[in-house]
Amino acid sequence: MTLIDRQADLDIFCTEVAASDFITVDTEFMRDATYWSRLCLIQIAGADRAAAVDALADGIDLTPIWDLLAKPDLLKVMHAARQDIEIFFHQGNVIPGPLFDTQVGAMVCGFGEQVAYDALVGRFAGRRIDKQARFADWARRPLPGHLISYALADVTHLRQVHEGLTEILRRNGRAGWVREEEAVLLDPATYRMEPEDAWRRIKSRSRDPAFLGRLRAVAAWREREAQRLDVPRNRIMREDALLDVAAQAPADPGALARCRGVSRGLAGGRRAAGLLQALAAARDLPPDSAPDVPAGRGRPRGAGAAVELLRVLLKARCEAEGVAQKLVADAGELEALATGEADLRVRTGWRRAIFGADAERLLRGELALTLGGGRVVVAEVR
Repeated sequence: MTLIDRQADLDIFCTEVAASDFITVDTEFMRDATYWSRLCLIQIAGADRAAAVDALADGIDLTPIWDLLAKPDLLKVMHAARQDIEIFFHQGNVIPGPLFDTQVGAMVCGFGEQVAYDALVGRFAGRRIDKQARFADWARRPLPGHLISYALADVTHLRQVHEGLTEILRRNGRAGWVREEEAVLLDPATYRMEPEDAWRRIKSRSRDPAFLGRLRAVAAWREREAQRLDVPRNRIMREDALLDVAAQAPADPGALARCRGVSRGLAGGRRAAGLLQALAAARDLPPDSAPDVPAGRGRPRGAGAAVELLRVLLKARCEAEGVAQKLVADAGELEALATGEADLRVRTGWRRAIFGADAERLLRGELALTLGGGRVVVAEVR
């Protein structure tokens, strides 16, 4: 059990593990009551040493870790890395490349969709991890010894997981697939939280430009307030209230108070002025400044059956190839394929090789799906 909470020890540790063939990395953080994640621990393991770094220790400077993560000739191995990288990007202005995400690697190697870390540890390290501590209070100090041991297990066993997956990828020749998927994780745009784009995360059936302009304005206002106060978005305003405010377009505190889900405290408080100003600005925008929303695809008559056929083909092909379906195509992409959309990832690269080309042929009536021996068989149409 190694916990680092002194700067001198951190400096020495980072220098030592920098000489490893690769390092494994994980974090423990809290976010249930804040907008920004509160980083509590950073766990790192090299070839011969592993440590949990107390990110909350008085006077600790994490620059040696940011430098380690940015080292271009040192591979960083992580599991389900997106949330951890988001923290590194916003707190340390660093993205840990080169990267190997074992969850992505496991999906490529046929271990299913979003396979859990403990399942991979059982498979490659023959060890069992007790996941009960994952909901622990990681900001608690002093941190109990059993929590430190639990946190370190997330990086020590990860070395064996990486080695096992790398060997499978060497045999099946799919390492390039993993790198292609990890490109999104290594793109800074993935982690930029632009308030003007917040409306895109909100589900709305309306495509009215004026409404969407107001929705963009109030969603951006909420995002900025949540960032400024460092509280979850719903603490500012819930999504259903946001949609109703955009629909009703209140012009004064009284009208705002009549919107569904808006509390009197908000409508009559100081923050209401900023929200009403955002709505007023959205009303004054010219029509050509409305959000650019992709045209709805619609669904031609009979396309629903085509989507279901594609779903069966996808399942059959992914089972045969030993790759997670989610990695190849999601429901939206199947529908887009059925309706003839051209710019799709399933029409290019390795996805086309294992699914896209046959999907196109199925839609053209050149292939048929039958059953043989209790399995789906893809047959030529003659």
